[in-house]
Amino acid sequence: MFHDGGYMIGMHGLWWMFWLVIVVAFLFIGRGHFGSRGDRPRESPLDVLQRRLASGDLSPAEYEQRKVLLDRDGGRAL
Repeated sequence: MFHDGGYMIGMHGLWWMFWLVIVVAFLFIGRGHFGSRGDRPRESPLDVLQRRLASGDLSPAEYEQRKVLLDRDGGRAL
């Protein structure tokens, strides 16, 4: 087990470091540190509503109805 002056101990430590780096990399990827997801600011409900109107997902009448709801609720729900 301890051949060549502790060579096995050194390799064991390198394997622990290897797996630690792999786990930390997965944690960073999972939290979005390497993606563009964390780079964008969060849209407000009114911004989402305006974007949907501009893209044609909502008619102007639906936009007005939902905007009234947002104004009534203080912008907390869409």
